[in-house]
Formats: sequence, C-alpha cells, structure tokens
Amino acid sequence: MNNFFSEVYKIVEQIEYGQVMSYGQIAKILGRPRGARVVGYAMRHCPENLPWHRVVMADGSITGGEYAEIRKERLKEEGVHFLPDGRVDMSKH
Repeated sequence: MNNFFSEVYKIVEQIEYGQVMSYGQIAKILGRPRGARVVGYAMRHCPENLPWHRVVMADGSITGGEYAEIRKERLKEEGVHFLPDGRVDMSKH
C-alpha cells in the first residue's frame, strides 16, 4: 500500500464519532494542501473498518455515488447537523 494512503488512513481512523473532515483538510494535515483528489482516491480504496463516512467535501457535500445515502444516514445517526440543502454543516463539525 502507498505510504501516503497509510497516512490518510491514520487520520481518518482518528475522526471522532459525530465529527467530519474534508478531503482537503486531510491533505493539508499531510503537507499536501492541493492533494484533496489524492485523498479521495485513497478513500476509494480504504479498509472497511475505517469511519470512511466521516470524510466529506469542503462544502459539506457528501460524495460516494451509490454509497452517498448510506454515508448520510450514518452521519445522521451520529448526530451530524445538515443544512437545508443536504450538506453537512461544516461550521458545527
């Protein structure tokens, strides 16, 4: 596995229940402030035991194609707040 991917997974593993992080925030922590897409690619291959549903777009949009609704439901179960347009309220998380 790619070392960068391993570093991404270490950060994702630490995202607390009821909280989210954006792909860009993770990239910035890892010293690659323009690496959000690479983080996204890593997340497409992440181990199932990670809280993958807690990683969202910078504007709070939920990605994931067929998994988007699953992600949204999991986040709601964790008490994550959403804006009226369906995006995560990033100011609260």
